[in-house]
Amino acid sequence: MAGFRSLAAIDIDGTLQSAYRRNFPGSAAIEASVADIGASDWRLLLGSARPDGVIGGPPCQGFSWIGKRRKDDPRNSLLHHFYRHVAALKPKFFVMENVEGLLHEDRIGLLTGAIEQVASRYKVLDPFIVNAADFGAATNRKRVVVVGYDPAEVDDMSIEWLRPKRRSSVATVRDAISDLPSPIPENKSDQFGWAKYPKRNAENLSDYAKRLRKRPPSGLGWSDAVTWHSDGYVSGLVETRHSGDIARRYAVIAAGKTDRITKSFRLDWDGQCPTLRAGTGADKGAFQAVRPLHPGKGRVITVREAARLQGFPDWFVFHETKWHSFRMIGNSVSPVVSYGLMRRIASKIGAPLAA
Repeated sequence: MAGFRSLAAIDIDGTLQSAYRRNFPGSAAIEASVADIGASDWRLLLGSARPDGVIGGPPCQGFSWIGKRRKDDPRNSLLHHFYRHVAALKPKFFVMENVEGLLHEDRIGLLTGAIEQVASRYKVLDPFIVNAADFGAATNRKRVVVVGYDPAEVDDMSIEWLRPKRRSSVATVRDAISDLPSPIPENKSDQFGWAKYPKRNAENLSDYAKRLRKRPPSGLGWSDAVTWHSDGYVSGLVETRHSGDIARRYAVIAAGKTDRITKSFRLDWDGQCPTLRAGTGADKGAFQAVRPLHPGKGRVITVREAARLQGFPDWFVFHETKWHSFRMIGNSVSPVVSYGLMRRIASKIGAPLAA
């Protein structure tokens, strides 16, 4: 959406890749570990094409404040492999994302050591923290970003220039989800939970909602989803059923407070969503992360409500199961942040700033 095109995408999780293939039909989505990808694999995937950029988010479990933060977590080595691929592909720029814990004094050495692989060719900006809210998302979600570029091919960039010049008007929970349909019962013939937008004067929609309701650019989006969306439907609305006692307990929790049993946080219509957590895959016991409570109903939020809070457009589909869908959203970088960074980078390699 910022003017680039995805050539190839590598992820070891086939479930996550299933959604990527649907939403990015023009990209080669490969289920593999980046640790196992070599030069011959890139030649097979890309042919003679040289990518303008390499973008990645090495798994963060070894660095996250949530969890054990083990120094010997084997996934930590994927930092090294990210920069190994940058060195091999020689793009004009690269962007790497991770959690704030990566900057802790007992972890930062892993990052600086990995960056050494590309330091002779690229100007690498110091790691900096971004907050999705500053870019206009309806969530407070902080992440570390590292940007590097080849000064022979890319105009000078700075951290100050990549960040928003001023904080965008604050997007609230109300801006993000108040126009969405109510949850619908599970229907085996409709695994993605499509529901029609409520009839509402488009002029009363928030700018945030209007932006995320837009149709995808040409070449993006699953054809089935594009058709549904064009007909006024949005996915991810399957309900999570609560017992009467739980629903009543959820309904009386004040905005900004947490349920004492489930630890679910009640959203505030006029506030923002805290960081959405991902939970784990089946290989780690299929832990399902706690979901926020809807600000006006006695229930947890739907997949689409989570996606809106994170900044995903409405044409984007996730997975047939809520668990995997929430895992995808919780693991993601807010598309609002991605767009904000990438449109700035695009302007430094000759492409005009996207609107």
